[in-house]
Amino acid sequence: MPETGFHFAQPGWFWALAILVPVAVWLWRSSVKAARGPIHRYADPHLLPHLTGTRELKATERWGRFLRWSALWTLLILALAGPRWDYEDIRLFHPGNNLLILLDISRSMQVDDVAPSRLGRARQEIQDLILQNRQVRLGLIAFASVPHVLSPVTEDTYTILNSLPALSTELARLQGSRLHQALDRAEILLDSLPEDSARALLLISDGDLDEPELTARIEKLAARGIRLHALGIGTPEGARVPAQQGGWIHDRSGQPVLSALNQTLLQDLAAAGQGIYRVADYRDDDTEEILEAAAVTRLPPEASDDRTRIWNERFYLPLLALAALLLPNFRERRRIR
Repeated sequence: MPETGFHFAQPGWFWALAILVPVAVWLWRSSVKAARGPIHRYADPHLLPHLTGTRELKATERWGRFLRWSALWTLLILALAGPRWDYEDIRLFHPGNNLLILLDISRSMQVDDVAPSRLGRARQEIQDLILQNRQVRLGLIAFASVPHVLSPVTEDTYTILNSLPALSTELARLQGSRLHQALDRAEILLDSLPEDSARALLLISDGDLDEPELTARIEKLAARGIRLHALGIGTPEGARVPAQQGGWIHDRSGQPVLSALNQTLLQDLAAAGQGIYRVADYRDDDTEEILEAAAVTRLPPEASDDRTRIWNERFYLPLLALAALLLPNFRERRRIR
């Protein structure tokens, strides 16, 4: 039967309070034994501090310190036991459709052969995916030379929507488009999903990818049930690549570097991944077709009737009381110094 009110997450820690009994017995026996010690034969009790250089604590002081130590120990045990109350019931989800977006944020995505730029067009496509989506859980990885996980696969797709304005090529310190590393990170995220889930990748890029064995890598993912779809950004004619400090990027001969949409590579990657390839436009057809291709599982992505209970932990309250009782000790040490 589940708990419904105040209780402790780990009540077994209360067994540690039993140590207070042997400590109290030891304290009592040591005080009695000290009073009967041989040194009392040679001096009166009120002269012993002058003889030994130390003062024996009175019974009230000794037991007062014990009670204070007991209070500190009790508060620590209370925190370890985990007091909790108030809870929220969260619905569990069935395995469903999952689409992890791989967004290219290399320097070539700043080309403005499509308005407002390739990266701006890609942000708008992701926004369309989120607003039109009703069946697919989405995740987002931005990559250039290094992949950045902006959001794992989640039902709360509006967290991705809120992060879109911050997406920029400035996130990549080292330029370049290394899809292999992004696929490594994506594979880790998708492997953590339930086995019955439909898993797919969406590559949003201009196709400026120069890595060996990409097709073979994607074929292996497809054999494991991870499909890859591709969304091309840009035009076949292309345009010059802007530099970070203004102007244009030049090659070794001093000519401006031109970047064009590599449709052939993206089509080959989508075919190897058993997915579809579409060119980004200003209509909703491209995103609708990608969402339809990603929703291939028979299991519904809606929440089931199963629920899990999330308790509000209150272990910090005994810790705050413990810190308040210890604070005077630091003041006394500061005065002694």
